[in-house]
Amino acid sequence: MSTSAAGGAGSNDSNAGRRQSKRPKYSKFTQQELPACKPILTPRAVISAFLIVTIVFIPIGVASLIASHDVVEIIDRYDSQCIPSNVTDKVAYIQTPGEKPCNRELHVDKRMKSPIYVYYQLDNFYQNHRRYVKSRNDEQLRDSKNANSTSGCEPEDSANGMPIVPCGLIAWSLFNDTYSFSRNSVNLTVNKKDISWKSDRDHKFGSDVFPKNFQSGTLIGGGRLDENRSLSEQEDLIVWMRTAALPTFRKLYGRIEVDLEKGDVIKVNLNNNYNTYSFNGKKKLVLSTTTWLGGKNDFLGIAYLTVGGLSFFLAMAFTVVYLIKPRQLGDPSYLSWNRNPGGQ
Repeated sequence: MSTSAAGGAGSNDSNAGRRQSKRPKYSKFTQQELPACKPILTPRAVISAFLIVTIVFIPIGVASLIASHDVVEIIDRYDSQCIPSNVTDKVAYIQTPGEKPCNRELHVDKRMKSPIYVYYQLDNFYQNHRRYVKSRNDEQLRDSKNANSTSGCEPEDSANGMPIVPCGLIAWSLFNDTYSFSRNSVNLTVNKKDISWKSDRDHKFGSDVFPKNFQSGTLIGGGRLDENRSLSEQEDLIVWMRTAALPTFRKLYGRIEVDLEKGDVIKVNLNNNYNTYSFNGKKKLVLSTTTWLGGKNDFLGIAYLTVGGLSFFLAMAFTVVYLIKPRQLGDPSYLSWNRNPGGQ
């Protein structure tokens, strides 16, 4: 009687243990036994793979470097040269109201084919600062019905009791240096149309949104906007408000659509208005051509050459080791997926 009861209790415990087991139900998916390519990395396969990477990457790296070196750039830093010699306080000078004209000369050492892109470059300007990046209101920029929506724009959200359009620190600090160019006393037209992203013009800046109460506070941050033109037409603002990720950046100012010949002297009349002196920033004017790869950038070519060269070195090293001290390959039939292909 007691033996039977004990047996029944043991059976119940065994059934309960099976029911409470956390072992997952067997399937080829959960056990990673689905049909798959499981290559055996033999010395020949590894060496061949490194050689293929070498053959592909090195020509791409060479082509990228050649394309980068074909780009012609003229870079002129003008922030320190455009301060009068008798000025000791640069910050006070740049904050003085009015235009501050400056004349510069650029010498063309190599023929530049059109279009020639005109950029301004700022150094030590942290557009990626979290508070700066968030200081805008996209709803206000898109639709005139949201003109009073200034949340997130503090401290540049209102002035004189009225909302600012466009609000925020990004718009308030709009770059406002201007450039004009001439060659042999003939003006070179700078085309400023379509310098911004089309998606920004069509979807982020409304055609029915017009500047209002902008730069009317006690502290003026940067450039002013034309109140008779919609934000979607003011492409300098659109370019500026696409914030940069690094403290040194270039932004497109316009395009010169004529060729510049070797030996040309380009006279630049600029207005040095933007304050970079209070944070030890630098301002540069850049004229650049482009190639199929874009602007001048050696990094991509160097990266490809580095990977290709490293792959070639490893291929040679493995080849030497394989020839000097070869190692017999084991029998692949002993691999687990060959001995038990069904997972049973």
